[in-house]
Amino acid sequence: MSETKKTLVNAMNGKASRRSVLKAAAAVGVAAPFAAGMLQGGIQSAAAGEDGLAALDLSGLNLSKDYDGQEISVILGADGPAVAWEEALVAKFTEATGIKVNVVRGPESATERLAQYQQLLGAQATDVDAMMIDVIWPGILAPHALDLTAAMDANGQYFERIVANNTVDGTLVGIPWYTDAGLLYWRSDLVEKYGLGQPETWADLEAAAKTIMEGERAENPDFQGFVWQGAAYEGLTCDALEWQVSNGGGHIIEPDGTVSINNPSAIDAFNRAKSWVGTISPEGVTTYKEEDARGVWQDGNAAFMRNWPYAWSLAQADDSVIKGKVGVGLLPKGDGPDAQNAATLGGWQMMASKYSEHPEAAIEFCRFLTSEPVQRAHAIDWSRLPTIEALYDDAAVLEAQPFFGELKPVFLGGAVPRPSTVSADLYNDVSTAYFTAVNEIITGQADAAERVAALETELKDIMAEL
Repeated sequence: MSETKKTLVNAMNGKASRRSVLKAAAAVGVAAPFAAGMLQGGIQSAAAGEDGLAALDLSGLNLSKDYDGQEISVILGADGPAVAWEEALVAKFTEATGIKVNVVRGPESATERLAQYQQLLGAQATDVDAMMIDVIWPGILAPHALDLTAAMDANGQYFERIVANNTVDGTLVGIPWYTDAGLLYWRSDLVEKYGLGQPETWADLEAAAKTIMEGERAENPDFQGFVWQGAAYEGLTCDALEWQVSNGGGHIIEPDGTVSINNPSAIDAFNRAKSWVGTISPEGVTTYKEEDARGVWQDGNAAFMRNWPYAWSLAQADDSVIKGKVGVGLLPKGDGPDAQNAATLGGWQMMASKYSEHPEAAIEFCRFLTSEPVQRAHAIDWSRLPTIEALYDDAAVLEAQPFFGELKPVFLGGAVPRPSTVSADLYNDVSTAYFTAVNEIITGQADAAERVAALETELKDIMAEL
């Protein structure tokens, strides 16, 4: 292990001075912001595993011992409650393979994390061998990634849409680790109280939200029908993509690079969302992010909510006023000619750096972390949605997370990737143009048809830069 690597790893453990970290970072061409971010990290020692980890069986993986004694560094999640669990998991990998793994804690902010990755990989630094990457980054990071196709194929059957999202010019940039998708949550007690059912279409949702809202406001004037993410940020890109795809309005930019945003079904979807503001949704929803929506919902002040799967376990916490009163399922369809259920795809993948000095060991770790037994344990202990289809029918997983059974159709056919692979390193420009335009529509600052026509021109100009 090089002295530079030791210093960088020690930074994660809080055992190196700020000056020595910055000096070591400079030695491999890593910018000061990345090094400063490392100083804020820290590795926690492993702790006993929970139910899924305790039952982890790696015998069927045939993990290689050919790399016994090699040492790699991997960037995983930010500091948090799952750190000890991940460290215990990594210890099992080392026990099985003899490969020592130094775990680096990345920043919580995805924007900061991507910037750090780009600095590190741009410098072709050898000090990090593998890393978790967001589902919208394969097109950006592809030039720095090893092809993981063979490793993934050895593990089993992953959801095809996620694999396609992670494949750039025939190279599998990342093996799907755990996934996310937009979901509809509802107050099951109130749906039952008013004799309603799960909304199948957006029109159904509007009618149900209005009925429940009007009934509940007799005792709670602050009660809302539907909360979602309307602020001008990446979350609105996710919501708005669901609206337009569910209404048959295309995917913003199609996989072949065609800018498809300017069509009547997409425009109708945006106008529909605009009509929610101030009626079934609060005026302030146009400033909401995920936690703003969840706050209103979990305080018992909304009938329906669009959010990610993480909100389920929080709603079921002992201190939640809506514990035991939550339904969750697919987002509604629109009423356009090609209407379908649609849920924007999220989640994380494992990537191996092409600059690694131990590429085989890095690939073996990526295969391990994304394998079926590890994903099973991750689902049972931390409610992480698997990327392997069979686990949605797994008895142990469903016993721990019963609502997972409702989500298999989402990833089989309804999960919609953002146009990040096709737009590569220009995706941030694409998304910013998109969510800015949609926010202007839903806040009444712009006419939908005119603004979408202007957006089409913006997106064509961006794609012309590729």
